[in-house]
Amino acid sequence: DTVGALTRSVRDAVTVHEILSSRTVQLAGKPLSSCRLAVAGTLMQDGLSSTVATAFEKSLQCLHQAGARIEEVAFEELDELTRINATGGLSAAESHAWHRKLLAGHEAQYDPRVALRILRGARMSAADYIALLAARQSWIARMEARLEKFDAVLSPTVPIVAPSIASVLHNDDEFFRVNSMLLRNTSVVNMLDGCAISIPCHMPGQLPVGLMLWHAALHDDALLDLALQVEAALSLLL
Repeated sequence: DTVGALTRSVRDAVTVHEILSSRTVQLAGKPLSSCRLAVAGTLMQDGLSSTVATAFEKSLQCLHQAGARIEEVAFEELDELTRINATGGLSAAESHAWHRKLLAGHEAQYDPRVALRILRGARMSAADYIALLAARQSWIARMEARLEKFDAVLSPTVPIVAPSIASVLHNDDEFFRVNSMLLRNTSVVNMLDGCAISIPCHMPGQLPVGLMLWHAALHDDALLDLALQVEAALSLLL
């Protein structure tokens, strides 16, 4: 997983980013009316729960009313990720390389579901891993070219609201189905080596829903600048 900060506001996120990066974030104050935003129409809106779908649509309407130019884009490249990760993916390979000696003597001390995910890396060969790295770099280059004309992409951070513990506690198939849904959208940005921020967009009294703004690597400052404007616009909705 990618480590990120949980903050009370975008302004706090800016401050934390400045501390972590040891530099001042450059905020241009670019208004929403001059921003061109993409909505990922492929993969990242599949299987949305009704709560998430409603919150996401209201957020898009709010930003449109604030002057943002919003365009739905079919990022066909997202459909390639299943094939690219078919041998297990980076997390399986790299976690197994780190845990394999511990698993050999202490597997019983691991959560069995976590151990299962790590052990998938044992089936990957060195050739598989090298091919995966090459495929990822090719995919990143093509995605970056698609993103150049946009200030950011908008997606639901997670396609479903938080499941109950009881619904997944004793059912492995349901756990892995839900786990895959929870990781799906943010994993796209991780694969991209990109940057993202999630801003609450649910109505009071509802389970949390996040609006994710994301872009390619090294767009952190521009994304934080945009997030400040989006947060202000959404505050009128909430």
